[in-house]
Amino acid sequence: MEQASKRVDIVPSKRRALILEHLRVNGAASIQELADTIGGSQSTVRRDLEHLVEKGYLERTHGGAHLLQPMRATFERETSVNAQLQHAEKVAIGREAALRLSARDSVIFDSSSTVMEAVRATADRDLPLTIVTNSLEIADFAADIRSWRVILPGGTIRPRYRHLAGEPGESFIRTLHADVCMTGASAVTGTLLTESALEVASLKRAMISSARRTILLVDSSKFAAPGFCTLCDVSEIDEVITDDGAPEDGLNTLRSAERTVTVVSASKTPK
Repeated sequence: MEQASKRVDIVPSKRRALILEHLRVNGAASIQELADTIGGSQSTVRRDLEHLVEKGYLERTHGGAHLLQPMRATFERETSVNAQLQHAEKVAIGREAALRLSARDSVIFDSSSTVMEAVRATADRDLPLTIVTNSLEIADFAADIRSWRVILPGGTIRPRYRHLAGEPGESFIRTLHADVCMTGASAVTGTLLTESALEVASLKRAMISSARRTILLVDSSKFAAPGFCTLCDVSEIDEVITDDGAPEDGLNTLRSAERTVTVVSASKTPK
């Protein structure tokens, strides 16, 4: 009982991520099963399910829920929930990505949650860097690192998301010639990379075209049906870093396109 009472206190986004992870593995679950998973009450689970149904993650069933597969092409995960999903995998990917950077590099970071983990890992390396990002979360984190010069390109804050898109940021990014770009994608389907929102895809294309080398950071859940709009072909990416939950056929397709593919294990990530 003591363990359950501690888990009830976790933030809603973490609870909802635990529910989604359970459903991803099991497909469907009863309310009691989900309550046992998060260590909370059935009423707490019902409230979380109502939220997840409203946001388009789930469909309710009699006495439980099941994951929507595939989700709508325009579906975008909430920032707070997305950061918690497959968190250990994202941390492992981020740590590997941080090793690609050298002192005095100029780096474009997009607003993906996995890229955020790369930023955290890079901070541990204490490298002098020039950072360009459209992410308010990354900018806020990086502002306290004295050896980093942080540039926000401008634009409009997208409702419900802590990042910038559109002008003048997109035009500004196209004037840059950065050493590295680190970006995510909503989905990897064969060699096609897609996004759920037009303005996000447009900004990321500008980021990719403005860097000498681009590294795609995607956890294994992103190997899925295409999102709403094309981002680019994987031929425009230099390296893909993902986790060992990625499907082997998906990895082989990327390798056959002569891209560098690095696979990390979340179980080997230092705690």
